Amino acid sequence: MAKSPEKVFKSLDFISLPEESLVSLIKRDDLQMKEVEVWDHVLKWGLEKNPTLLPDPTTWSDDDFKMMTFLSSDELVQKIRPYKKLLNDQLYEELIYSYLDSNSKPNDNILLPRYRNIDGIIDSKIVNLNIVSLVSRWIDKIDIKSKYTYTREFYLPYKFKLLLRGSRNGFTPESFHELCDNKPCTLTLIKVKGTEEIIGGYNPTIWKSPGGYGEYGKTKDSFIFSFKSKDNFKDPILSYVKNYDQAFFYGSSYGPTFDDLDIYVEYEDDEDEDDKHKNYNFIRCVQRSYEKKIRDTEDEFLIDDYEVFQILERDY
Repeated sequence: MAKSPEKVFKSLDFISLPEESLVSLIKRDDLQMKEVEVWDHVLKWGLEKNPTLLPDPTTWSDDDFKMMTFLSSDELVQKIRPYKKLLNDQLYEELIYSYLDSNSKPNDNILLPRYRNIDGIIDSKIVNLNIVSLVSRWIDKIDIKSKYTYTREFYLPYKFKLLLRGSRNGFTPESFHELCDNKPCTLTLIKVKGTEEIIGGYNPTIWKSPGGYGEYGKTKDSFIFSFKSKDNFKDPILSYVKNYDQAFFYGSSYGPTFDDLDIYVEYEDDEDEDDKHKNYNFIRCVQRSYEKKIRDTEDEFLIDDYEVFQILERDY
């Protein structure tokens, strides 16, 4: 029912659906239907349940609205505003602010977008679609100054091909370079061990493993970010590169290292630096080449897991 809701909402038996079943269905996050379509069908169900009502809400009395009680800005005006009396004043005002002012912070009464059309977009153990949608906006620099636009609808123009997962492929520079080098447009996600914190970065160029000490990579379009958790993502930290000449660092003992996000193997004096099978043992964030600090501390930390994805155009 959630995957193919049109079979329910457009069936001849839709009107006979009990109220409890209807409410249960429309509350599902994975309901594959636009909010405004859900609204239309619920109104149709309510009108059929109350045959004395005329379809035009301007003809309804206060009692009629009570009987019926149980989106882009254009949709809000066209679909919701005529039925304002169905909603309490506070909820209606919150809807208005949420739709018309993308910088107004939504409270818990305004639910986040449903997970629509999600098959094949990303296979991640670290993030959900809300974060993926937000990162996609940052990549395309859409509404980056409108802080809460992402709460109204998903933005999912890309699919994310998993190249590496530490818990599957290992936590060594060797596995990273073997699986991720020379692949353009990648997203790195890191789950900090012992917390729910997520940090990461976007590389619009490639990763590589030069000889010698290593070298810096250049770009003007990379960024790094952090989230408090997978579910607590309403106040992320986004930091675009400001020193274009030192956006990344490439090295055979380094993982996906943005200049402000170090992840590499540090060898002791008596250790063989040609040992490619050693796990990362030095990971920290220090502000250098990006606009903002993405962590409050510069202390080293451990990672619970990390993933690297190649970003591809999505096939609709």
